[in-house]
Amino acid sequence: MTPEQHSPTTLAVGRFAPSPTGPLHIGSLVAAVGSYAMARRAGGLWLLRMEDLDSPRVVPGMADDILRTLEALGFAWDGEIIRQSDRIEAYQSALEQLLASGDVYPCGCSRAEIARAATAPHDGDGEMAYPNLCRDGLPPGKEARSYRVKVPAEPITFHDLVLGEKRYDLARVCGDFVVKRADGLFAYQLAVVVDDAAQGVNQVVRGADLLSSTPRQILLHRLLGHDAPAYAHLPLVTGPGGAKLSKRDHAVSLSAGRDLAADGGAMLLAVLRFLGQQPPQTLAGASGREILAWAAECFDSGRVPSRSAPLPESAHG
Repeated sequence: MTPEQHSPTTLAVGRFAPSPTGPLHIGSLVAAVGSYAMARRAGGLWLLRMEDLDSPRVVPGMADDILRTLEALGFAWDGEIIRQSDRIEAYQSALEQLLASGDVYPCGCSRAEIARAATAPHDGDGEMAYPNLCRDGLPPGKEARSYRVKVPAEPITFHDLVLGEKRYDLARVCGDFVVKRADGLFAYQLAVVVDDAAQGVNQVVRGADLLSSTPRQILLHRLLGHDAPAYAHLPLVTGPGGAKLSKRDHAVSLSAGRDLAADGGAMLLAVLRFLGQQPPQTLAGASGREILAWAAECFDSGRVPSRSAPLPESAHG
């Protein structure tokens, strides 16, 4: 089915949206398990989207490797797989809508110019708070390099299903943020919002490293006339000393040489325990499909911890 065939409904619609910039890693597997279990536990759909929009970073063959890895672990998804690289026209249409409404404007600033003018500290993503130099129009002699959305003066608030009430002052944290980049690529924030709305996604379960993206996406949903999904941000898997694992750490994919027939079930059980669940001992040695079936029936989102932590040793391999 196409994205547009999902109409608004009370049915839970979750999704997993990996980026094929490398093999599936343990942090991605946590997001896959959490999103799958919460959507299925609610009796809903679980969609798969390949976020391959940032073409310079896409690694050839990784999209297929991720899909084969998910299948080997026992995951099953609903509908066809959506690839962002096929949806440029939809993103352009959304941009034109936001330009027509006055919510987006062209920006002629380079990163160096922003760095010289910015006085606010960088946000959690290392992004400089944009000082709104082009908000009232391009200065003389400037040409559009990127496009930015006007952020409101009032904070964005939302209830996270794991972390509770959250409040972000986007004007202070990031300022007007980019929705189309200087290299001509559409920004992650806009593409995700357009795709989630088109696919009818109403439950977004992902890692806490994307928490700062949520208020930006909620704003874009509002400006485009969409109802924003419910959000749940899962704890991050940390390495020694509490450091976040890089995408290269703890790869769980077939391309990394993992024998998923032998240890895929143990990895899934470790992830479920990491997410605060208590799978029974009878599942030891069970197939991935059996373990995910248990998660679909018994997953308790109220038990998901809010703090990041190391994964149990049994999943490291």
